Amino acid sequence: MKEPEPRIRRALISLSDKSGLEGLARALAERNVQLISTGGTAAKLKGAGFAVTDVADVTGFPEIMDGRVKTLHPKVHGGLLGVRGNPAHAAAADEHEITPIDLLIVNLYPFEQTVAKGAAYDECVENVDIGGPAMIRAAAKNHASVTVVVDNADFDALLAEMSANSGRTSLSFRKRLAAKAYARTAAYDAAISNWLGAVADHPQGEATGFPPTITTQYRKALDMRYGENPHQNGAFYVSATPEPGTVASARQLLGKELSYNNVADSDAALECVKAFTERPACVIVKHANPCGVAEADTLEAAYDLAYRTDPESAFGGIIAFNRELDGATAAKIVERQFVEVILAPSVTDEAREAVAVKKNVRLMETGAWPLAATPRREMRTVAGGLLVQDADLALYERLQVVTKRQPTSEEMADLLFAWKVAKSVKSNAIVYAKGGATIGIGAGQMSRVNSSRIAAIKAEMAGLDIKGSAVASDAFFPFADGLLSAAEAGATAVIQPGGSMRDEEVIAAADERGLAMVLTGMRHFRH
Repeated sequence: MKEPEPRIRRALISLSDKSGLEGLARALAERNVQLISTGGTAAKLKGAGFAVTDVADVTGFPEIMDGRVKTLHPKVHGGLLGVRGNPAHAAAADEHEITPIDLLIVNLYPFEQTVAKGAAYDECVENVDIGGPAMIRAAAKNHASVTVVVDNADFDALLAEMSANSGRTSLSFRKRLAAKAYARTAAYDAAISNWLGAVADHPQGEATGFPPTITTQYRKALDMRYGENPHQNGAFYVSATPEPGTVASARQLLGKELSYNNVADSDAALECVKAFTERPACVIVKHANPCGVAEADTLEAAYDLAYRTDPESAFGGIIAFNRELDGATAAKIVERQFVEVILAPSVTDEAREAVAVKKNVRLMETGAWPLAATPRREMRTVAGGLLVQDADLALYERLQVVTKRQPTSEEMADLLFAWKVAKSVKSNAIVYAKGGATIGIGAGQMSRVNSSRIAAIKAEMAGLDIKGSAVASDAFFPFADGLLSAAEAGATAVIQPGGSMRDEEVIAAADERGLAMVLTGMRHFRH
């Protein structure tokens, strides 16, 4: 039996976030929709002069247990779940005096926000909503007849839909909202499950562990022409609340749509450039690896230094800055090279005009990011599974000079610069740097010695001199040969984690060559 399109006559509204409530209620009242509400929402509506029926008057049962029990009642759920046009359902509704509810507008207790602010365990538990998710699921299941709204941002769309359909909503509209409703309850349950699993073994409620199960949810931000290769389909999903200053929260100002590889490389470029805070900095990334990094007194100078490290690899690369992109720097980029994406916290009008002459170049404004990175966890899929780890945010455990020769102040500055870059380079990583700029980068090799050789070759091809440079290795030198290769190339100072069984041999080799060497006590493998 085909069910008739329902006209919205009764709406149940229960909101934790009450933004836009009065405007919504006014529009519904003007359409002669009866308003039913609970607790604080009902009080706010009555205070604003609206005629509101309390849920307790619908159910004939008062709210009890500090409001924990109020909507869990057959007269609410029967009103949401009853199938319109079904004689048996209609008979049951008549027998038990259940009136249909055509519209449900609910947002949930702020559990995620309560956890995020570091609230005590009991407060977090108290912010677990029970009645809200139950009503949402009921209404969403019966979307053939019932419209369910779980996001205040959809209020305008709801009213527009009702205006276009003489007080009704279309089935396609209800389907979309039902899908969104189930997505919301799924995310809500996932947040509770993940948090409770992480704190279960900690009496004080500290979320320090990895939960026994983990559930994630992301929303699709972009369909892509293809994935990593043309024969693969691809899409970009982002979290519900993406961090500021990331690709997920960035705003595209110009250019064609981002590709799968653009997103991956842009993320690598941004995460690298965030390491530099004191001076303007530029990072150029190609295939997820920095191919040129520099900091200078101006953004344009930083770009020039980063570009000269490896002009060949910079072709078709991704360029990220840690300061506002100005017109002169933008103009130089588009005149000099082919670039896929340019990212900066902000962009001047002059820079936007300069980039606009190249219609395919994607210009992204990320917004500012916090100076201190927010602790987070990273996930990586493997066949049939998921690897989860804390993000690698720390830089070093200590700085310990272990050689007879101390690094000069200039060498120490270059060592720290090279170390920041090496943290973003695929292992085995070797980075030569001098004067606040990379000279040569060796990445992703099976042998650390080969990475060192490749970095030196790249420097030679770019016409740069490694002599007097600092060199960073993301992990310890298992043998002295890697260190000696760097020394032969011209490096005079080395920074590495240490921790090899042959550390004494490596330190002795450094002393024999007159090198200064600093150990950090922290490895930065990046696979």
